[in-house]
Amino acid sequence: MTRIFPLLTAASLLALSPVSGAHHEKDSDGVIDIAATQDALTKAEKRSVEDKARDGARRPAEVLHYLGLEKGDTVLDLVASGGWYSVASAIATGPEGKVYAHNPDAALKLRDGAFETEITARLAANPLSQIERLNTEINDLGVDDNSVDLALTALNFHDVYNSFGAAAATGMLLAVKAKLKPGGVLGVIDHAGKTDGDNTALHRIDPALVVAAAEAAGFVVERNDMLLDGYDDMSKNVFDPLVRGKTDRFILKLTKPK
Repeated sequence: MTRIFPLLTAASLLALSPVSGAHHEKDSDGVIDIAATQDALTKAEKRSVEDKARDGARRPAEVLHYLGLEKGDTVLDLVASGGWYSVASAIATGPEGKVYAHNPDAALKLRDGAFETEITARLAANPLSQIERLNTEINDLGVDDNSVDLALTALNFHDVYNSFGAAAATGMLLAVKAKLKPGGVLGVIDHAGKTDGDNTALHRIDPALVVAAAEAAGFVVERNDMLLDGYDDMSKNVFDPLVRGKTDRFILKLTKPK
């Protein structure tokens, strides 16, 4: 399911930039183990059968391992929508960690409040003390600068770029970068689009455009294609029944320099 990013003005996104503050570099105690994390996700009694079924295509343990998640980390799930990744991240980081399940007001009002209903139900079914809902706007997240180990946004970035353009998308990245600790990571997961495709209409994005925006924001960029299996030819709208939930997705690991 694609997620529609809130309708922020381009001006507000462009105005966002890192704010100076105390720097607390991340301690390195070891990245989570893939097999152990997936086992915990599978055995989590309160995760629904439907949520567990999504693990096959989304591969959360592998994705979070790639992004460098460690036990006890603070995670920001940016525009969490229904909170699927918030719960997965909370199980992965453990009770000693922290997960902010963030949603702006516009996202919670979409589709007659469908995401509000979904995240409320999911978090009630998975009462994990390390999860905190954060209903705030992107330009006033309510999270301290230099306090987040890992931020991630899944299936949202294309809406920012396609609606407001490259400069506004870079502004959003700068806002999240300010919240990351030195050496912290922002993971961007999105529907892959062709360079010459009508990606706005298809709710996709050319990965090269995201790389350029991230580099403009001062991130060190790495790309991983573990979620590209070739089934999706990238020519269909992501809501098309033939590809919905099966789109090729790229992962960018954006690291804030120390």
